[in-house]
Order: sequence, then C-alpha cells, then structure tokens
Amino acid sequence: MSYRDRATEQELRRLLNEWDPIGVADAVQDEYDCMLAPLLRRLRAGAGRTEIGEFLRYELEHHFGLDPLGLRPDAMADRVITWWTAPGRLGSLGS
Repeated sequence: MSYRDRATEQELRRLLNEWDPIGVADAVQDEYDCMLAPLLRRLRAGAGRTEIGEFLRYELEHHFGLDPLGLRPDAMADRVITWWTAPGRLGSLGS
C-alpha cells in the first residue's frame, strides 16, 4: 500500500472516529476499520451523498445492530463527501 493510500485511510479513520456512532473511539481506534475499504471503493467509483448515506445506514443497522435514526448517517455522508472532494486532500491525487 502506498503512502498516499495509507494517509487516505488514516484520514477516513479519523472522520469515522470523530463520528463514533457506538461511542468507543476513545478506547478502540480501529472499531470502524470494517467500513474503510467499502467506503473508499465507493468514493473512488464516484459515489455521492445518497449512496454513502445508505451504506452507513446499512452498516449501523446490520453490522453494529444500531438504530441509525439519531446517529445522522446522512450528515456523516456529507462530511465524507466534503472531505473526499476537498482540494489538496491526499486521496484526491488518485490511486
């Protein structure tokens, strides 16, 4: 894995840990790593807010067993898309 790919994963991990829908990121830094590759794959394929939000909602419900209602997966999808499309972001250089 290239430096750019590792840096992109680290940035996305940071975003997911800031969101921290199950409240464990202070103790477990890799809790959401199961979402890194699927999210990056979708982003690289051009997924938008709706697709990212649906993925996050599905993961909350089916992987983590949570009700996504108060966890705002659509707001997190907005953050992810904003991060992904930000000028100068390491991952925006391609992969």
